Amino acid sequence: MAERASIAAADLADAGPPPRGGLILTVIATCQLMLVLDATILNIALPRIRSGLDLSVTSLSWVVNAYTLTFGGLLLLGGRVGDIWGRRRAFTAGVLVFTLASLAASLATTGGWLFAARAAQGVGAALASPAALALIVTSFAEGPVRNRALGVYASVSGLAMALGMVLGGVLTYWASWRWVLFINVPPGLAVAGLAPLVLAESARQRGRFDLGGAVSATGGATALVYGFVRASSAGWADPRTVAAFLAGAALLSAFAVIETRARQPIAPLRLITSRQRAAAFLIRLLVTAALIGMMFMLTLFVQDVLGYSPFLAGLAFLPSTVTMVAAGRIAPRLLARLGLRPLTISGAVLTAAGMVWVSRISASTSYLAGIFGPMLLFGFGLGLLFVAVTYAAVAGVRAEESGAASGLLNSMQQAGGALGIATMVTVAGPAAVAGAHLHRAALVAGISRALLLGVAYTGCVLLLALVRQDAEAPAGRSRGPADSEVDLPT
Repeated sequence: MAERASIAAADLADAGPPPRGGLILTVIATCQLMLVLDATILNIALPRIRSGLDLSVTSLSWVVNAYTLTFGGLLLLGGRVGDIWGRRRAFTAGVLVFTLASLAASLATTGGWLFAARAAQGVGAALASPAALALIVTSFAEGPVRNRALGVYASVSGLAMALGMVLGGVLTYWASWRWVLFINVPPGLAVAGLAPLVLAESARQRGRFDLGGAVSATGGATALVYGFVRASSAGWADPRTVAAFLAGAALLSAFAVIETRARQPIAPLRLITSRQRAAAFLIRLLVTAALIGMMFMLTLFVQDVLGYSPFLAGLAFLPSTVTMVAAGRIAPRLLARLGLRPLTISGAVLTAAGMVWVSRISASTSYLAGIFGPMLLFGFGLGLLFVAVTYAAVAGVRAEESGAASGLLNSMQQAGGALGIATMVTVAGPAAVAGAHLHRAALVAGISRALLLGVAYTGCVLLLALVRQDAEAPAGRSRGPADSEVDLPT
């Protein structure tokens, strides 16, 4: 998520807790819960959505990608909108768009309808997410009060990741996949209604919207992902596939040019001139691609091959979430003792080992023998990596650009999710996507091939961790990832 933790303390009206601090935190935390929940709650429902709307697996990937692409592509612009419009206004508008889009998605009768509604959800999330943390920082005085508020914010994010898989399974099994989307509507309306009443508006800043940068970045990423998805069904030589890759390359090149010339770019290119930050952004992209792609493929495996109900499938993913949260809690202390590079290498080794292990699944693999252990390893490694990479991305950044650095890091996370699903669906191949009831052997073989791509992603992460020259975090450092104001992975 795009975090704008660089907001000046001068924005605070006073140094004490706000009169309605509990209500303010409840409104913001509820929004954060919805946005993070929506990144995982649909995973378990994907097989039911596929059969309900008669979608192929290649088309099904857009149920996830339509949200992550617009969310990630517009995050930096969303933060800028909050600066210029006012953060409360951007927050409220984003929650409303997200809520109405959730309602539209729950009523979808065609794949195109669902994809469009999911894209609209991403637009709303890109507006609300950057404003959410900014409102905490401007509503609570620096010190213990703000730290407690940010601790709740971060805990809600971790809880939502675990709750999403389980809640998605419960709603899909006992009700319908439509409820997985409709569940956002009641709390969304409540948050949008309460926000103008309990949240103070921030001072507006003068500036311009870098629309050219936002459109070219989002369009370029979407074209590339479309090219990968199209290649899985029509082949690499298909004219539309080639056109998509060419358009993606052209748009991303235009983005680079626009950012060098814009007066107020959404992603200042000087942020990636540091080898440490460039490596951090790449690691976040690749490890998220491995994670989200793996979850997409294993969702199909545990339901279509192992025969799990949606509820049991949701529980199957809990081990990785539990170990990720546990690792995230101890990682700041390890960073202070060991330094940045050892922590990054340790996380990369564990995630790569977990991915290698899970890639060995076959039609005879049981959950305990082939999935449970890898989930534990991968989740713990991911928790270490997220803290290390977050520190590397924001360390040494000027205060006025720390929000952009944080937003760029989280944009890499969203782009990585879309990349992972698109490329793994492509590698799985068209013979693997007809469904286990017709082509069980082909499905398992395709999933195994796709997970090998995840091995390649995590191998690149390990290579980056080994070769980059990072400044070490000073032992006993009082500020760093352990501090609440540093962007926490969501």
